[in-house]
Amino acid sequence: MYLIEYEGKQLFVKYGIKIPDSMIISRDEYVDPPKPSLNYPLVVKGQYPYGGRGKSGAVKIANNYEEYIEAINSIAHISVGGVKPRYILIEEFVPHEKEYYLSIIMSRKDKKPVILVSKYGGIDVEELAGKPGSLMSLEIDPLIGYSDYHAKMVSKFLLNRLDKELMDMVRRLYRLFIENDVLLVEINPLSINESPIALDSKVMLDDNAYYRHDYTQYIEYSMLASKGEQIARKHGFSFVPLDGDIGVIGNGAGLVMATVDLVNYYGGSPACFLDVGGGASSERIQRAIEVIANELNIRSLLINIFAGITRCDEVARGIVQAKKLLEEMGIKVVVRLVGTNEDLGASILRDAGFKVYKEMDVAAMEAIKNEG
Repeated sequence: MYLIEYEGKQLFVKYGIKIPDSMIISRDEYVDPPKPSLNYPLVVKGQYPYGGRGKSGAVKIANNYEEYIEAINSIAHISVGGVKPRYILIEEFVPHEKEYYLSIIMSRKDKKPVILVSKYGGIDVEELAGKPGSLMSLEIDPLIGYSDYHAKMVSKFLLNRLDKELMDMVRRLYRLFIENDVLLVEINPLSINESPIALDSKVMLDDNAYYRHDYTQYIEYSMLASKGEQIARKHGFSFVPLDGDIGVIGNGAGLVMATVDLVNYYGGSPACFLDVGGGASSERIQRAIEVIANELNIRSLLINIFAGITRCDEVARGIVQAKKLLEEMGIKVVVRLVGTNEDLGASILRDAGFKVYKEMDVAAMEAIKNEG
């Protein structure tokens, strides 16, 4: 999950990383913006969950009040990625002769944090990689962790000397990275005059760490995620919406992928991938069905359970508890139930009027069959 710039900078402030003096105005204030208590010139920046705002004209310099109002009126109507800004960030312009680049990223290949630094900021990392000697990469062994050595290397590479404030920023940035389950934290550009200051922020959080943090405070979660996606995240489901009309729920990623493939194989079109995980309780099954109900417009729902630590009777009770919701959706429900307590689970479901199958192929074909 990406944080928009001002959210990332709020996180920076929490960890003592210096940012420009600033204020934030919301969409409700665009018509009559508050008079800034900051010193001109100001940088006026639209806040988007996507990159490319600079090229779209959503970053402007205002040298006086008239230009400030003009910049807000202009940016308020600029779409980036099909989205207009809910917020506009106003910052004091920080004079600087040179821009640097500093980031920490979790390397999927090496499964460890990597510090990336460059003497050239303000451009894409891909462009930096093409300039020999412009980019330095420092791996951090997760078993050993961060040390002052890393900060010293950053300072020497960027400034050819040891700068205590820059080294302190690197340390604080790494602490932010670890304590918040961050996948990427980027300062680009980084200004280093009297002291280092983050002129921009890019922060990407690990969605899988939801249970350790309060993500509801962030724009992407609270305003951009749909109700179904919010329920899925809250309960730790692996949920991927697709383009079809047949919902798929299962326990275990491999089983759900196989079920999606089977629906495709028999000529159907899956509407989602939803994995409730192992040992799913009746409540989790009920919540999974709520995700489908809030997120998708489907004609049938295929629930495929291969029970081990999961109990078929628990799954059955969850489906029965969601019966009213399923009836309101007006869809066909097909359940494949095999494993622990399967006879009891099948009995509970049949008593409630549900169709139950043991063979995946038969269940998949039934789910895609058009009625009448």
